[in-house]
Amino acid sequence: MRQWRLIYDLPTAGRYNMAIDEAILLAVGAGRVLPTLRLYAWEPPCLSLGYGQKASDVDFARASALGWDVVRRPTGGRAILHTDELTYSVTLPAGDPIAAGDVVESYRRLSRALAAGLEKLGVSPQADRRAERAGGGGAVCFETPSHYEITVGGRKLIGSAQVRRQEGILQHGSLPLCGDLGRINEALAYPDEAARENAKPQVRARAATLAEAVYALTPDPPRRWMEGKEISWRAAADAIVEGFAETFEITFERGGLSDAERAEAERLAVEVYGNEDYTRRR
Repeated sequence: MRQWRLIYDLPTAGRYNMAIDEAILLAVGAGRVLPTLRLYAWEPPCLSLGYGQKASDVDFARASALGWDVVRRPTGGRAILHTDELTYSVTLPAGDPIAAGDVVESYRRLSRALAAGLEKLGVSPQADRRAERAGGGGAVCFETPSHYEITVGGRKLIGSAQVRRQEGILQHGSLPLCGDLGRINEALAYPDEAARENAKPQVRARAATLAEAVYALTPDPPRRWMEGKEISWRAAADAIVEGFAETFEITFERGGLSDAERAEAERLAVEVYGNEDYTRRR
């Protein structure tokens, strides 16, 4: 059996969430801590940009007026609005068999665990090999599935991104639980309000929340949901943990950050992810 660390984290600001994920990557890569599955949320809502995404995709004034943070991820991809969601991060040393091969190969392996977790919630997900580029490549992550990302009924359900460094890999992703996925367009840059409003239905049509996947896109929803039980953050998190445990034969050790990880995360939150120049550097 593999042994991993499991962290159920408290909601925190975007700069800390990204700093914590990177601090864990450094610690795992150095062999100071076990491979780690971290489950977390965001407070306040936060718009995250992919590492190479243009800052001009964001209307920073509108985001501020909405009370939303903006952060740049260490991973690639496009913009995601983090609110009403479960976020996962998986951190592995470079030599771990799950990390073997290229990005697509490791995506495929990790997608199996994510799909297994969703099945425990009654969802019938797909992980398509093809990376579709619908709509000409807009600013929103959930508009276009990438390699082996999780879809349901043809709509993207989990958006993931990965960074590979010499010491290891970090993959994190977003599972929207509920709410209007078109909200993200409120903080993106458009030439006028008509263009903004026209973009919202496109996101809604191409992406889904867990609530939609269970209630609207699943032919035979589990009875417990139909009886009104909430699909909570914790219920979704527990299902994902079970999916990883069964898929990779993992024994989880519940824990938190080490003192060294916490100190590194505090540094990164100030010097990198909370640094306005870094966020707007592209």
